[in-house]
Amino acid sequence: MKQSQQEMLTIMYACQICNTPPVDAIAKKWSVITPECIQQRIDDMVERQIINKDRTTLTDVGKSSLHIVLAGGVFDIIHPGHIYTLKAAKALGGMLIVVVATDKTAQKMKRRKPQHSEEQRREMVESLQMVDLCLIGHEDNIFETVKKVWPETIALGYDQIHQEKYIINGCREMGLNAKVARLQSPIPDISSSEIQKEYGDAIHDI
Repeated sequence: MKQSQQEMLTIMYACQICNTPPVDAIAKKWSVITPECIQQRIDDMVERQIINKDRTTLTDVGKSSLHIVLAGGVFDIIHPGHIYTLKAAKALGGMLIVVVATDKTAQKMKRRKPQHSEEQRREMVESLQMVDLCLIGHEDNIFETVKKVWPETIALGYDQIHQEKYIINGCREMGLNAKVARLQSPIPDISSSEIQKEYGDAIHDI
């Protein structure tokens, strides 16, 4: 599949998840391509049954070509460990979708109030080059997001408490045969909590 088509399908699937117009998003990303040209490419993919006749959603064939990877975390203070982990997650497939924890979940996990709001954290993560889409998670139910994204692979950080068997079984209950990959410890080994502990007052002043 041509790279430009792969990128187009990635944008379209992100729009499908977020329920936003795909042509506008593609035109914004590819400012040098006219809307007419975009429509022609969509027509071609509809004919090849990669995109459904509604011209906005992907067929099973189109979606499977993306090999979607889902990763998650708090991402309160972006640091090199996050970059390492997300690059490793991206390398597992084609489209990387990241879910950030809600403020309530983040506080429960870290036992402290996050420095940044869930929307700020979502925007920061989505600005990273390797991330194709970032979503805010659901309270106390990771499978709501899994159901929404329907990934081929779920990437777990080395320090995330979720057990592979628990996630695999939860996916199977909803009819999803997703692989679960446990990522190795990042290099350098650092965490947002350690940064918070060492530079707490300075961070508040920024």
